[in-house]
Amino acid sequence: MKANSQRVTGKNFRPLHGKPLFGWILDSLLAIEDIDEIVINTDARHILAENGLVEGDRVRIRDRKAGLCGDTVSMNLIIADDVANVSAETYLMTHTTNPLLTPATIRAALEAYREGAAAGEADSLFTVNRIQTRFYRADGSAVNHDPSNLIQTQDLEPWFEENSNLYIFSRESFAATNARIGRRPILHEMNQLEATDIDTREDWELAEAIAAMRDDPRRVAQ
Repeated sequence: MKANSQRVTGKNFRPLHGKPLFGWILDSLLAIEDIDEIVINTDARHILAENGLVEGDRVRIRDRKAGLCGDTVSMNLIIADDVANVSAETYLMTHTTNPLLTPATIRAALEAYREGAAAGEADSLFTVNRIQTRFYRADGSAVNHDPSNLIQTQDLEPWFEENSNLYIFSRESFAATNARIGRRPILHEMNQLEATDIDTREDWELAEAIAAMRDDPRRVAQ
């Protein structure tokens, strides 16, 4: 969790629909009984304290090393530092910028990962958006379809977009690849509204609108 953000100033601590952005994912993680400890890797311990967050029974705040600060540092290097200093069999990684990620989705992903790992079929999991639409290269050439033979988009081969919401991996998997995605990952599909990742001002506005919609007492659950 960085103190500074490039495109949305101070976004990690800015109020989203009445709550600091970091509070959304923190509350979702705290609701998962199977998560023993939540580790926040940050260069903003003082800002967290100003917003009422200090270390507790299930929350550990790790001060990000100076060499790991900055906008161009690979997230895998930050994860490697956490893995080296926080002992666990299974690691779950998410971001402050995923405020709409729900406890139900986190639980489902954990269950899918455990089943895959127990069967020897998977060493990691990451969340994705399923996309079936027509893609083109910059030169106008078609990527995944034949423009002269248009078929329904729902009949196109699905593509899967890494949505940066959730990653689950073992210590062994990370050691083998030095990355949060292992050699045999599960692609865990998510609802695309829930998967909103805040990177731009437009993303922020969308997340604010979805959060308001969820809280609307007139909304009828489908």
